[in-house]
Amino acid sequence: MNCTVSIVGRPNVGKSTLFNRLVGKRKAIVHTTSGVTRDRIIGNSEWNGFKFSVVDTGGFNFSKLKNDILEREINNQILIAIKESDVVLFLVDITIGLLEEEREIAKILKKFHKTILLVVNKVDNLKKSIYYNNIDFFHLGFGYYHYISAINGSGTGELLDKLIEILKNKFSIKNENTKKKEFLPRFSVIGRPNVGKSTLINSFLEKNHHIVTTISGTTRDSLDVFYKKLGYECILVDTPGVRKKSKIKENVEFYSSMRTMKTIRNTDICLLMVDASRGWEKQDMNIFRLVKKNNKGIIILINKWDLFYDNNSCAHIQKNYELLIRKKISPFNNVPILFISAKNKYGIHHIISMADHIFKSRKNRLKTNVLNKIMLPIFKKNPPHSKKKLITIKYCTQLPSSYTPIFIFFSNFPQYIKESYKRFVENKIRYHFDFKGIPIQIFFRKK
Repeated sequence: MNCTVSIVGRPNVGKSTLFNRLVGKRKAIVHTTSGVTRDRIIGNSEWNGFKFSVVDTGGFNFSKLKNDILEREINNQILIAIKESDVVLFLVDITIGLLEEEREIAKILKKFHKTILLVVNKVDNLKKSIYYNNIDFFHLGFGYYHYISAINGSGTGELLDKLIEILKNKFSIKNENTKKKEFLPRFSVIGRPNVGKSTLINSFLEKNHHIVTTISGTTRDSLDVFYKKLGYECILVDTPGVRKKSKIKENVEFYSSMRTMKTIRNTDICLLMVDASRGWEKQDMNIFRLVKKNNKGIIILINKWDLFYDNNSCAHIQKNYELLIRKKISPFNNVPILFISAKNKYGIHHIISMADHIFKSRKNRLKTNVLNKIMLPIFKKNPPHSKKKLITIKYCTQLPSSYTPIFIFFSNFPQYIKESYKRFVENKIRYHFDFKGIPIQIFFRKK
């Protein structure tokens, strides 16, 4: 059974700093700007052999709630996190003191009947006598409270000891799901801002798990969620939109883009979403190249295709759209291209099964005799051209690899083989063998 601990509180009280300390890495963005965390961010933690999940949430903000759609969505996400939690860490800032907003948060928390730990943060610059005599926060009426400094770790050990004691009392079985999820395939939804990435995740889950607004850049962190449906299990990852470097104006947006790059490196399959109304742009090509460079499987999703439903030439538009993309991404052009509407759930039902197929196909290894039987006649008929040498390719094999297919071709003069011939070889491999959506690496070596 999976134990879940959520961190809640006002904006800028140190929730993301505490989250990063508990999970042991900088997974959540920490910034002096209030309201950086918007969605729920989930990470895994372990203390004294006990594993549990930690959820970082956006800051409760009641002042903007009436007129701000985004703030209402953030608060809704916090309520979902509290509902799904076993223990809630209510974080407050001792340097600011007790505010009316925290009284409101306390009232909300008590309605859920969860175990609450009141965590008083930022005690690192205060004398013990000062913060031990501060009794304002006791008026909130919680039985458990701890003084900590999330930024330097002071007091977090005692907090974790108490937390694990509570979790063990709640659950007699250690968390098996967390261990299992570590080995599940990771499918990341990537793309430019506002192309519908969070909407697609919500459609997969059939609930509003991630914040969706028309505001570009709503998602700022990479967000993991467990998916289990129709016989498939995986981790779905929502990511911030990737802009051109020249258009990144805020530091937070820069870090969000960097987080997406890191997510691509740590994923198995990338679901590259493209806005149908804008077409295949230069930034889409840049993201595609980044996926290929990191040797990740890929599926291209043309989203918002519902805009073309009523067009009499929809089929013709779709065909030309696909041909244009395949021409742009050649020679890695046997990539699945699906036309979908994440909002209306049109065309999304085969995405997970296709991603799972690509994930498993990446590990397939061709038998050497089969590979040579197909490829050597091709080399004999179309040998590499060079004005200096007569080049021949005598033998080829696929190397063992757990992340992407790697092929070695042995030649008498590999140094004279041009890049164009390498693309020719890749095209032939893709034509004869099933490497759909999978980057392959080709090397020529001296025989």
